[in-house]
Amino acid sequence: MMKRVVVGLSGGVDSSVTAYLLQQQGYEVIGLFMKNWHDDSVTISDECPWLEDSNDAMIVADKLGIPFQTVDLSEEYKERIVDYMFNEYENGRTPNPDVLCNREIKFDVFMKIALGLGADYVATGHYCRKGIIEKDGKEIYQLLAGIDNNKDQSYFLCQLSQEQLAKTLFPIGELTKPEVRAIAAEAGLITAEKKDSQGLCFIGKVRLPEFLQQKLKPKEGVIVEVPDSIETYHKAVPEFQTKEEELSFYAAKPTYHLADGKVVGKHHGAHYFTKGQRKGLNVGGTVEPLFVIDTDVEENVIYTGQGKMHPGLYRRTLFVKDEELHWVREDLALKDGETMEVMSRIRYRQPLQKAIVYKTEGGAYVDFEAPQSAITEGQFVAMYIADELVGSGVIS
Repeated sequence: MMKRVVVGLSGGVDSSVTAYLLQQQGYEVIGLFMKNWHDDSVTISDECPWLEDSNDAMIVADKLGIPFQTVDLSEEYKERIVDYMFNEYENGRTPNPDVLCNREIKFDVFMKIALGLGADYVATGHYCRKGIIEKDGKEIYQLLAGIDNNKDQSYFLCQLSQEQLAKTLFPIGELTKPEVRAIAAEAGLITAEKKDSQGLCFIGKVRLPEFLQQKLKPKEGVIVEVPDSIETYHKAVPEFQTKEEELSFYAAKPTYHLADGKVVGKHHGAHYFTKGQRKGLNVGGTVEPLFVIDTDVEENVIYTGQGKMHPGLYRRTLFVKDEELHWVREDLALKDGETMEVMSRIRYRQPLQKAIVYKTEGGAYVDFEAPQSAITEGQFVAMYIADELVGSGVIS
């Protein structure tokens, strides 16, 4: 009996080749295009209009001779992704819509539609791999990094569950991007040379400030430059009674006040800015460029520091609350008091960093060997053992 796979055809080269390879492997393939956004007023529409993408997806499906349809998920997308994003920005956190989009839309809403069409699997054009191991007589699914280090997208899938992985295929995870383009060209697919889309998952290239301004109104506030000489950065390290005390000390982020620095400019809303940001401050006359070291959305103040080595940018430890801690490998989940050596990253494309995860009551600390720049609340920390992503969490 031929297995049926529904491919999320996005109109790009990766999903096109995904569909082609599965067809070559003998699967019955169906192409579905997800329409997730209607408001073109905030997209830079000539860069990545969904219309052009759905057209390309249709042409690819036609070339392969597979059934194709468009599903409109804009209502769910608005509810689960866009509203969540507005809420997070409003509270001074910086969400990652791509991670959420995979968890909430592609591998939940979309997957349910696919399984409703009688699919055995859902396949996407992500650069990652799926492994299967047996443990205590039970099959366990692994989320493995893609072979192409330059394109590995496992980070974006860090919130997937065993149930979702069981039903998923990643056909291009064993390939590099140039190999994928070569296969597309050989198969005569229209997307072979198409540029990769940039921007929010499915919305296309978005002007983020304008996107946020739909709901979060501009509000003038001040930009404060904090010198690296303030006392906060030179506090004596206390003697710790317990490991948890030490972790809590290093995970604590500094609290800034207007008196810590000088006002160097104005902005239109602290909630439009994120830690580590350099663009958009429009403040000149400093020896080194200014970087955002913190935002205070209550008082509407942006705190900045000069240069990318400013101590306000660096922290060694972060904390994830229990309710925001997720184990892809449930069998490896830590119990209170347990630790795990991992390689970790706090943003996509960041080289993996050595760290130790300490599970405590109420959550987990991720303690890095070297201090990390711009640990940002609302973003995801992903934890790996070798090339396997075992867990993740929202930085609190």
